[in-house]
Amino acid sequence: MRKRRTLAALAAVALAVPLVACGGTPGSGGDSKKLTFFSWDGEETMKPLIAKFEQDNPGTKVEFSNAPPVAEYISTLQSRILSGTAADVFVIAAENKTNLINGKHVVDLKDKPFLKNVPKFNQATYSGPDGAVYGMSVASWGAGILYNKDLLAKAGATTIPQTWDEFLALCKKLKDAGVTPYLESVQGMSTPLSAFLGAESRASGDTMDTKIFDGSAKFKDYWVEPLTQWSRLWTEGLVTRNVVGLTGDQVRTEFVTGKAAMMIAGPWDVPGVRKAAPKLNIEMAPIPGISGGKPYLAGAASPGYAINAKAKNPEAAEKFLTFLDTPEAMAIYQKATGAITVTTDFQPTLDPALTPIVKDVRAGNVYLPQIAWKRAEDILNVEATAQLQLLVQGKATPEQVANALDTKLASTS
Repeated sequence: MRKRRTLAALAAVALAVPLVACGGTPGSGGDSKKLTFFSWDGEETMKPLIAKFEQDNPGTKVEFSNAPPVAEYISTLQSRILSGTAADVFVIAAENKTNLINGKHVVDLKDKPFLKNVPKFNQATYSGPDGAVYGMSVASWGAGILYNKDLLAKAGATTIPQTWDEFLALCKKLKDAGVTPYLESVQGMSTPLSAFLGAESRASGDTMDTKIFDGSAKFKDYWVEPLTQWSRLWTEGLVTRNVVGLTGDQVRTEFVTGKAAMMIAGPWDVPGVRKAAPKLNIEMAPIPGISGGKPYLAGAASPGYAINAKAKNPEAAEKFLTFLDTPEAMAIYQKATGAITVTTDFQPTLDPALTPIVKDVRAGNVYLPQIAWKRAEDILNVEATAQLQLLVQGKATPEQVANALDTKLASTS
């Protein structure tokens, strides 16, 4: 309950006080030489790209603002859309794509030349039922487990676990050796849980979410076993329940200082880990499988760039997306983020630690509930996060979590 109140308060603040960087009110005025851009990437990531775009388009200035993902970004964007101050270009994500598309707040990009370099998987992620494409996604991601191989070796482990039982056994061995075995932040959707569900969805012929949302099945029909397996980290005493208060940055700090042997990570984590601990022997791998299933990755096409249907400078917005699709822009973006970019005319140089996941990520063999859900992604995501935290704290059972999601979905019908 406390977490839900906190999220509600956060959303209220974001609605009341839109975050603005680099001056001015996003979307204000009609200056043909000004482009407004709202992102959930920070200024450190986007500033080099914006500087290059401005250099290539003399006289055009980009007014940039950002808010951190996920809840704060989405609520801030929604506030700006409702007040008519949304930027010309903004990020469309898993958690808000249905609202943006159904609300007709974004422009169809299907026939734009810059989409030719974008794979069908990424286009389909941000497409509507009419086949229109509303976001230009230039990368994909897969999240798995990042291993400190030296700490594993000290505990006698020479291979990466392939099954969840093997993984839990490794956690016990590391804990017995006096090492924190594993950490993940639970301030959002769980990566292992998403991977378990992805394998379940693939086994069902990718019908799992369709059945849940057309009413022929329920969350409890599919989620209870994955939730039970994930919760073994705490029910078997392998990980402290205090992780409920950890942020991703705090988890990363524990890992780079050698205090934790394994952490949940995506490609974006690797550059920071390398910078903080360049000698660390690391490797990323998919989440080990449950119930006889193969290892799988949480993941999706990365958030895309969308053009506001009420953009004050649509011409500059198209120029900006055209620029973001170029090999030169991709090189700048990839260097800053470590992303697995997917545009066909740019080949990124990726960290060797990512090698075990790259093929599956590029092939779209990844799953994220918020992408697969057919409606109310933002509402369900908030509910799921709150329920997962209760599960970690021992205040809810897997059955109760699944039932809560069924109840929340019913309330949105």
